[in-house]
Amino acid sequence: MGPMLRSFNGGRPASPLALVLSGGGARAAYQVGVLRYIGSRHPELVPGFLTGVSAGAIIAAHLAAREQCFGHSVEELWSLWRTLRIEDVFRVDAADLGSRVLRWGARLISGRASKLSGVRSLVDTTPLREFLTSALRAEPSGEIRGIARSIEAGRVQALALTASSYTTGQSVTWVQGPAASAGAAWERPRRRRVNGSIRIDHVMASSALPFFFPAVQVDDGWYGDGGIRLTSPLSPAVRLGARRILAVTTRYGRHEIEPSHANGYPPPAQVAGSLMNAVFLDVLDSDAERLQQINGLLERLPPESRNGLRRIDLLVLRPSQDLGRLANEFEAALPKGLRFLVRGLGSRETRANDMLSLLMFQQDYIGRLIELGEADAAARAAEIDAFLEGDAQAPALARTG
Repeated sequence: MGPMLRSFNGGRPASPLALVLSGGGARAAYQVGVLRYIGSRHPELVPGFLTGVSAGAIIAAHLAAREQCFGHSVEELWSLWRTLRIEDVFRVDAADLGSRVLRWGARLISGRASKLSGVRSLVDTTPLREFLTSALRAEPSGEIRGIARSIEAGRVQALALTASSYTTGQSVTWVQGPAASAGAAWERPRRRRVNGSIRIDHVMASSALPFFFPAVQVDDGWYGDGGIRLTSPLSPAVRLGARRILAVTTRYGRHEIEPSHANGYPPPAQVAGSLMNAVFLDVLDSDAERLQQINGLLERLPPESRNGLRRIDLLVLRPSQDLGRLANEFEAALPKGLRFLVRGLGSRETRANDMLSLLMFQQDYIGRLIELGEADAAARAAEIDAFLEGDAQAPALARTG
């Protein structure tokens, strides 16, 4: 890892702690709640590495673009999400949604693309670009100057956002910060790193849910949601030099005996939800398990036999309730056009609406997820405090909670 940087607040060094924020669309509101509680207890926290995928990329970019202390940054983040509406993310008027559904249908029926059927996604995300440009205080060119200022002040060593390239099939991680060059090599056939300034296009690309949101062109390629090809969500933080990782996932840890869906043939909404969970959320659990195994092996090896490998402490925070099932309580309040569309996919025929929960950017559902995130973090306050304060009595192995 590169030299320790000095932070802007009282000369405090940026720590080798990484925040890893997973995807999940509207579910990311849960992460906001968790971070808000942590910020209330540790307002001067200085995580040196911020990594994000999908909606987690939006949160990571916001934290990196703010120059005030962590506590103030997450309060501002909370304020933005608490007032977020679906209309701030994508168009929900019946005319636009209806037109897009009809043009998708025309393309399927005709068997080819045409001017009539030329549509790139099920929803128009122009409002999201406008919202992010304002929230991240970006220039008209898309440049987010606050990130560079935070890095220059030493508050952030690296910001890393991951997207999936539709052009090459690779998982691409864009990295900005001095740690970008100092981190370990991570080039693989299906994974690569690109160093440079992160712009609005990068944030939009990482959060572009396939089919629902349009792909985003960055330089000479087209990109979509970072969870599509990402098999190791902890890897960017590890390779940048993190010694401790705090990961916040929106994946509920269901018990094996706990039913998740209604009986009968699964509707399209249930199938799509299971697919999205497998693509965007499940991989963090398997990656955390691998890290646990490596930590266990290292504990049994003498230092001279570790070949440069180091123990990395991990704490994973997750919802205590099924966020997909919670979405059912708020489905009736969706805008009429969107409600008609998701009901056509069977949103009322399944208990756990995982697909719907990704798109439910409405204030009542978001508010509920933020409250749940704060409550869950409060329930694990002692564990979080010990982890962030580097308690010598903390367990050596990764803890996934």
